[in-house]
Amino acid sequence: MNDDPVLRVERELGLFMRRARAASAGLARTVHPDLDSYAYLLLATVARTPGTRTSDLADLLGVGRGTMSRQVTRLERLGLVTRSADPRDSRSQPLTLTDEGARRLAHARTGRQEYMRRSLDGWRVEELTQLADLLGRLNADLVADVERSVDPA
Repeated sequence: MNDDPVLRVERELGLFMRRARAASAGLARTVHPDLDSYAYLLLATVARTPGTRTSDLADLLGVGRGTMSRQVTRLERLGLVTRSADPRDSRSQPLTLTDEGARRLAHARTGRQEYMRRSLDGWRVEELTQLADLLGRLNADLVADVERSVDPA
C-alpha cells in the first residue's frame, strides 16, 4: 500500500464520501420517503439561508440551474419549501422552508447528530476540534483551488 499522504487523504475522503452519501440517502428518506440524498442538503441549505434563490443554491452546490430547479420544484410539490415573490426583483423567487419542511428537517437533523455523536463517542474534544479545523481548512482550500482554476490570475 502506498504511504503517500495525499493518496491516503484521497482514499479516506473517497470512503468517507461514499458513506456520507449512503447516510444522506437515509436521512432524506426520514424527511420524506420520496426524497433522494441530495434533498437533505437542499433543505438544510434553505434552512441556513432563508430567502436564497434557486440559482444561488445551484451556484453554491455546484450543479446546473435546471437540475436545481427540478429539485426545488419537487420539494415544493411535497410541501417542504415555498417560493415567494421578491418585491425588488420580479424574476427572483426566494425560498423558505414550510413549517412541515422545518419540522421534518429538524427530525432528520436530530437523527444525524445522534449518529455522529455515537460514532465519535470515543474521540477526545481536542481531536474533534482538530478534525473540524482541518476539514474547514480543506474545504476552504478546495474552494480556493476551484476559484483559481476558473479565474486564473
